[in-house]
Amino acid sequence: MPPAPDLPLAAPAFDLSGRRALVTGGSRGIGAAIARHLAACGARVAVNYISSREAAETLVAALPPSAGGPHLALAGDVSDPTAVDALFARLDDAFGGLDLLINNAGWESVGHAIDLPLEDFDRALGVNLRGPFLCSQRAARLMARGARGGVIVNNLSIHDQVPRKGLAPYCAAKAGALMLTRCLALEFADYGIRVNAVSPGAVETDMNRAEIERFGREKFDRAIPLGRVGSVDDIAGVVSFLCSDHAAYITGTTLYADGGYMLTTVPYDPRPPRGAAAPAH
Repeated sequence: MPPAPDLPLAAPAFDLSGRRALVTGGSRGIGAAIARHLAACGARVAVNYISSREAAETLVAALPPSAGGPHLALAGDVSDPTAVDALFARLDDAFGGLDLLINNAGWESVGHAIDLPLEDFDRALGVNLRGPFLCSQRAARLMARGARGGVIVNNLSIHDQVPRKGLAPYCAAKAGALMLTRCLALEFADYGIRVNAVSPGAVETDMNRAEIERFGREKFDRAIPLGRVGSVDDIAGVVSFLCSDHAAYITGTTLYADGGYMLTTVPYDPRPPRGAAAPAH
């Protein structure tokens, strides 16, 4: 099995100097990796969180310094319009505008659709679909004030196309966010704002590492054409590219960073037996 590449953050490939970025759900996992990559490329970064204040502040303190000013940790539930308004007001006051938005915040619960509580369905669509719309709308208003427009990147999933047992609301929300990406790309192009998406496959994070091992890492490794589960840096590197001027002619596009996973997906059913509780993520 080939090892995951060791990405040299000290020598970034993309210059994002002078850019102001917001990463929602950025206190851990893929979001934290994106924040590290953007800062390493020269951006000033605001890390949004909903409950993990200590993790967000620790991450912000460890980011490479930005010439634009100190990085920032900002609380806010992206599914709540009032909280989103407050989040962007604080961001604008501190940064004086915005150049890059990464809609990374996500939520899922695993269970049988026949027993699914309505609140789980609503929460999945609220965080994974309404959240990206609310944040993109507010971000576009800030970006439209500037002369250089901006970039919005939505972190989706291969499950925006590939269905999976136990994740009906999550898959439906990601599929909606895929079309939202395309629609906003059409509308926001009028303001010089590019809107794209990254759809990861199987990516190892602190949250899902135990689940990968329980199911069997070797099963994933054998089924994924590139021979390994992805790393958070694999995704963060793609996001950094889409934020950069190297992608200046790309909008309305979704890049699938999955090691070929969609070509031959693992027949994986994460659901517990009916009646057994499953943790929400």
